[in-house]
Amino acid sequence: MAKPDRPVAWVAGGPRGLGVQVAKGLARDGYRIVINYRKSAEAARKLAAEIEQIGEEAYLIQGDLSRLEEIRDMARRVLNHWGRVDVLVLMAGPFIFNHTPVAAFTDAMWREMIEGNLSGAFYLFREIIPYMRKQGGGRLITLGYPDAEIAPAWAGFGPYAAAKTGLVTLTRTVALEEAENGITANMVYPGDIRDPYKEATIAEARGKKDPRTPIGRPGTGEDVARVVRFLAHPDSDFITGAVIPVTGGFTNPRFYVK
Repeated sequence: MAKPDRPVAWVAGGPRGLGVQVAKGLARDGYRIVINYRKSAEAARKLAAEIEQIGEEAYLIQGDLSRLEEIRDMARRVLNHWGRVDVLVLMAGPFIFNHTPVAAFTDAMWREMIEGNLSGAFYLFREIIPYMRKQGGGRLITLGYPDAEIAPAWAGFGPYAAAKTGLVTLTRTVALEEAENGITANMVYPGDIRDPYKEATIAEARGKKDPRTPIGRPGTGEDVARVVRFLAHPDSDFITGAVIPVTGGFTNPRFYVK
C-alpha cells in the first residue's frame, strides 16, 4: 500500500464525458486520481495516461456504481491501495434519452434510474464517510440537473428527476450531519452540455455558438471542473449544502433534451 502522503480524489464514474476534465483538473491541483469504470476500459486507460502526463498518479478499478457489493469492493481496494479518499466526486448518472411517461417506465428502467443516480451515492457515502472522519475531513461532490433543488416536474423524464431531487436532499443532509467532522457535501449541476464539448476545454468552446444556452457558447467539461476544483480546495471548508448551477443561464429542464 502506498503511503498516504498526498491527497486522493475519487472521480466516480468519470472515464468519459464530464468526468474527464474533472479528473484532469484535480490532478493539476495535486490529487492522486482514482478512476472507476464499468465497461469503458479503453477510455479509462486513456484518461489515466493523460493524468500521468500531468505528473500525477492514477489508479483504475472496474465496478458498477449501482451495485452495493461492487461499491464495497471498490472502496476496499482504493483504501488498501492509497489509504485515504479526500475528495469523492460522483459523476455517474445513467439517463434514458427517450421521452417516456412515468406510467410507461418498466421495472428495469426505474431501477436503473434510482440505483444509478441515488442509491449508488448512498452506498458510496456510507463506505467513504467513516474514513473521512478518521482523516479529519473531506469533500463530497454530487451532480444534479438544472433546478433540481426546487424539485420541478420533468415530463418524460420523471424517474431520473426523482432520483436527482432525492440526491439534493441526501447531499444536503450529509452536509448537515457531517459538518462537525470537517466533511463538506455540495452539488454541482451542469446545463445542457453536449458532445463533443463534455470532454472539451473552455478554450475549445470560445467563438462557438449554442442557441440552447443563454450565454451563447457551449458549456464544457472544464466549466464543471472549475467549480468542482473550487469546492475541493481546503479553503472551501465554509461552503457546504450548496447546490451550484453551471449552466450558462440554462434553467428549464423541459428543453433539456430534444
